[in-house]
Amino acid sequence: MISRASLCRSAQFNFRLQCLLQPSRFRGLATPASGSFFYETGDVGGVKFASRDLAGPTTTLAVVAKAGTRYQILPGFADGLEQFAFKSTYKRSSLRITRESEILGAELSSYHSRENLVIGAKFMRDDLPYFVELLGEVISKTKYTRHELQEEVLPVIKLNQKALLGRTLDLAINSAHGVAFHRGLGTPLHPSSSTPMTKYLNENDLEAYSKAAYAKPNFAVVANGVEHSELSKWVGEFFTDSPDTAPSDVPAIDKTPSKYYGGEERIAHDAGNSMILAFPGSSSFTGQLYKPEISVLASLLGGQSSIKWSPGFSLLSKATEAYPGAHIMTTHAAYSDAGLLCISITGSSNQVRDASKDVVQALKKVAAGEVSKDEIKKAIATAKFKALESGQNVAAGLELTGAGLVQEGKAHQIDEVGKGIDRVTEDQVKKAAKALLDGKATVSSVGDLYVLPFAEEIGLNV
Repeated sequence: MISRASLCRSAQFNFRLQCLLQPSRFRGLATPASGSFFYETGDVGGVKFASRDLAGPTTTLAVVAKAGTRYQILPGFADGLEQFAFKSTYKRSSLRITRESEILGAELSSYHSRENLVIGAKFMRDDLPYFVELLGEVISKTKYTRHELQEEVLPVIKLNQKALLGRTLDLAINSAHGVAFHRGLGTPLHPSSSTPMTKYLNENDLEAYSKAAYAKPNFAVVANGVEHSELSKWVGEFFTDSPDTAPSDVPAIDKTPSKYYGGEERIAHDAGNSMILAFPGSSSFTGQLYKPEISVLASLLGGQSSIKWSPGFSLLSKATEAYPGAHIMTTHAAYSDAGLLCISITGSSNQVRDASKDVVQALKKVAAGEVSKDEIKKAIATAKFKALESGQNVAAGLELTGAGLVQEGKAHQIDEVGKGIDRVTEDQVKKAAKALLDGKATVSSVGDLYVLPFAEEIGLNV
């Protein structure tokens, strides 16, 4: 006699089998929930803020200031502000900040990009008041003392300088930005070891610069996992000490629009080989020069597969299959008023040299319209997925949203980014590729310069 348990298992198995054979009866294609990534924005006492109330027991909070390397008034100032975050303030010592954060089980962080300085904290949702107060204190009451600069800040910066010396790809990326934009966005993300930083970086000038970097018009507060009204309440209470405007005796934050130049730079290095082939790209979504077709072109060129055991659909992964020793990747760095589409090639000097020629041929193939509609559709889907995934990533979403509020007065709403990518046409992608080839490229080579080619040798105009 068949037992009840056996009958139940049989029924469950048959039901699952029907679901697999007839999926359309039970589920449809997933679509993003309405407002799933939507940030509410506000302004309290001159401080811009944004929040989205994602369900969960934790909160992520950040101050995003327009104080990255692009805007620093002297070399090393962006690194200096980053390293001074959560050091001693006029209310608390750094030890007390550390111990209190540990008791609450929180994580504290600070980093800078080319445009932004981000000071953040992750913590339990109920601890919001403490950490809003702490971040407000960090940006308005930090003690910029000589002993902390000499003993804790400068040694870390110098270690970062030494680490940069051995990373040829990072050197090439810094070089490419410098060649492409000169000043501003062309400033290295971290100063090289040959930068006369100690000539400029001192505690008095850094404190004076912080008054401009942390003036109310120059930063925004962004949070994930918090009610909008709660964030508004505590920001209004704890961010009152930030100056309304930058002091008159401090050089103003440079607002000169970015300009693309292009060109070539070659740096000899014996630790590896890297080449960057770069072209003018698109601004971020909140900028005036946003072009979603550039993101689609980056996905179409690709280089790295997202599917295990498959070379992928991207043109560069197919074109460079003959060079297994070369690592090729296409990325797009979007800034507030400019962008840089970068194709990076690393590996042995011979393989980098040969692969770079095929990379240019693949780009010419797109410009000539020698790509199928199916490949364009795949590139659009991949670009949309990457944009939505990036926005869903809490850290990336906080910086993009804060930067959008500071630069353009609006949050980075990635639902709208996804819709923009959906509207990209095949013709737009082809025209974008042709425009890149007709203009000036940026080529940076780091490594064995005896083997690595010049831009003209691979068919690029500089």
